[in-house]
Amino acid sequence: MKPTLLIPIYEHKDEIATVVDSLGPTGLPCLIVNDGSGAETRAVLEQLVAKNPWVTLHHRAQNGGRGAALKTGYRIAFEHGYSHVLQLDADGQHDTADVPAFVAAMADDPGALVLGAPQFDDSAPKSRLYGRQLSRLMVWLATRSLAVDDPLCGFRGIPLRPTVALLDAIPTGDHMEFDPQLIIQLCWAGVAVRNVPTRVVYRSGGLSHFDALWDNVRLSGMYARALGGMLWRLRLGRGAAASESGPGADKDSQ
Repeated sequence: MKPTLLIPIYEHKDEIATVVDSLGPTGLPCLIVNDGSGAETRAVLEQLVAKNPWVTLHHRAQNGGRGAALKTGYRIAFEHGYSHVLQLDADGQHDTADVPAFVAAMADDPGALVLGAPQFDDSAPKSRLYGRQLSRLMVWLATRSLAVDDPLCGFRGIPLRPTVALLDAIPTGDHMEFDPQLIIQLCWAGVAVRNVPTRVVYRSGGLSHFDALWDNVRLSGMYARALGGMLWRLRLGRGAAASESGPGADKDSQ
């Protein structure tokens, strides 16, 4: 296994240095994908790279959304020979002390999708917690499994080979809907899931790029399509089973 850290960033100039500094002791290389941030954030990132030779930086020309930045990072990491990315957010919400636990889970089951199971404190907005419960239900229905503890946590270990193959095969969202969509699609592809408990903190006054209107619209549309896909897969499975057990199948077996 050859992992790298991956951090997508858009305008989190005030938090990213602390995040990067906390990751130094992990001994892992780090790829930061700047999703079209402005000059101030770009300058902070350039200083970080100059200070930390284990950090590499890719600039996207325009802001394309969280999903677009992650997909760019996956492809770059895969092209550079990495087998996995361990992704986390740039805003400091994730506890970087848990990196070794994620790496251990990835090493123990290299083919699995390793997901953060967030442990929230009182800083978590109730609206976000309710939204997560709804997303859990939608993913459980779409995958017909309770394997996914939380489909929205951005702290996760990604096996790159099946992920890049999936991105080459089907269209995927470019915004906040990408995180749960990727889980659903990888589960449909037979990728196992492992959950790692991790502390998540919502910082007072922190910058959030979640658009309450359009990201919820995108999430709702993605879940509707996923449930439709689940029903279609279920129908195909029943059709195949009926064909195998029909008169022709009995005749062939005689």
